[in-house]
Amino acid sequence: MTSAMKAGEKDRVGALRLVLSELQKAEKDGSADELAVLRRERKRRLEAAEQFRGGGRPELADQEEAEARLIEGYLPAELDDSELDAMIAAAIAETGATDARDMGQVMKTVMARAGGRADGKRASARVREALQS
Repeated sequence: MTSAMKAGEKDRVGALRLVLSELQKAEKDGSADELAVLRRERKRRLEAAEQFRGGGRPELADQEEAEARLIEGYLPAELDDSELDAMIAAAIAETGATDARDMGQVMKTVMARAGGRADGKRASARVREALQS
């Protein structure tokens, strides 16, 4: 945050202050999972951008998306499709899942193995697709 302040990057400083505030709140509440806080804040920004676009406010949507990209820079790299598919196939084999009713077990295993490197919505869609085929 200090380097952003020295560089005069007002938007970046604002976004970092909000994230730092959320991290401090989570720590005060007893949650030590910084990655979960970062993922939650990124998701909030993306959802807000979607709402702004729907409401005809593209300039605010662009600002929210820029903040989401900034937060994304502090998250571990996402798994690519082939790694995620391999993880899903292994989880299906391990749990013995055969249809969509077993999706919860598969998702639990996949998300635990991904360790925060896969978006839940993306993983869910790929698990559903794998169980249907």
